[in-house]
Amino acid sequence: MLTFQRRFPLLGLAAIAMAWLGMSAKAEPLSLGSGVTNAALAATGALPRLKARLDAGGEIRIIAFGSSSTEGAGASSPASTYPALLQRDLSESLRLGVAGRPAVNVINRGKGGDDAEAMARRLQRDVLADRPDLVIWQTGSNDPMTGVPVERFSQLTRDGIAAIRSTGSDVVLMDQQWCRRLSGIDGAERYAAALHALAAELGVPVIRRHALMKTWVDKGIMTPSQMIGPDGLHMTDAGYDRLAKAASNQILVQVGLAPAMSVAPSRADPSAHN
Repeated sequence: MLTFQRRFPLLGLAAIAMAWLGMSAKAEPLSLGSGVTNAALAATGALPRLKARLDAGGEIRIIAFGSSSTEGAGASSPASTYPALLQRDLSESLRLGVAGRPAVNVINRGKGGDDAEAMARRLQRDVLADRPDLVIWQTGSNDPMTGVPVERFSQLTRDGIAAIRSTGSDVVLMDQQWCRRLSGIDGAERYAAALHALAAELGVPVIRRHALMKTWVDKGIMTPSQMIGPDGLHMTDAGYDRLAKAASNQILVQVGLAPAMSVAPSRADPSAHN
């Protein structure tokens, strides 16, 4: 397969990416919240394995690893989970799986209730053995509730990242959801801080779910009750759909197939509520 630029020599990168994403030239950039920019994401977290697979035209295998948010608690069906919707969005954006082009395969390896200890025990079987091109690791939500010490959470996450990278796979982390259940747990924010500190140290991209959800509410895109279900913890179909679109866009930015666009920071906000 020819590289992206050589296949489309007459069009600019931003125009092509907008077309692939179904955006008009005047479309509002995706807001990532808290002053995060697509440009910063592209600079701080390259995905070399995934980019090479796209350039070579091979099948793209992604494993969504995590707990109930990945498994799809709160979704009305398996097709409404964020991994299933991510597969749909990436396939549509990249126009893969048609006319002989490679397919996008997102494998859901979420398990409700898992904390860092439980995920470490199944990392080899559920992730490393499949040798994916990319692992999206959603973590840090259950640990404050199960009592895993934050230092232990950080070490297990560090070890997991090293193990994933040792197979040649790329890795992206996904942080906590913004919800009333987690906001009511003393010290929950320490796990998010540990995740971001580790990501910055190791150069791992982060899907900033917490900031995204706050921004959607700030901008009036969704209400808390539209994106979080009655249990105050798990996302709804609409929340998972928007999360999948944000994740898809971030991945495209980090392989150079979406425009890097700055966004305004989210306003300061009160504690999460539903």
